[in-house]
Amino acid sequence: MVKKQSYIKVVDERYTLPTKKGGGTIRIEAWEDKKGVLVKYNIAYINPQLFSQDNGRVFGYDNAHNYHHKHHMGQIEPVTDFISYENLIERFEVEIKEYIK
Repeated sequence: MVKKQSYIKVVDERYTLPTKKGGGTIRIEAWEDKKGVLVKYNIAYINPQLFSQDNGRVFGYDNAHNYHHKHHMGQIEPVTDFISYENLIERFEVEIKEYIK
């Protein structure tokens, strides 16, 4: 029997944007293992008014399926120049400005 890994959620943030700013939700989550190593993350801008597929995720980053990748309007592409989780947060902050009025 394989024991399932348990991770600790260390970031769980949700920001609802006002309609006058473009609406939608910013969702940021991260999990660490028992040693404090970041093992899983999800950074997303969700707005079903802009994009109804992929649970409304307009764009974002995660490392599900064992690789770092970016979602954008239903398309998934690997992040081949991954540096760090913090770097992806910085990228996200720049890219979200395209959608926030």
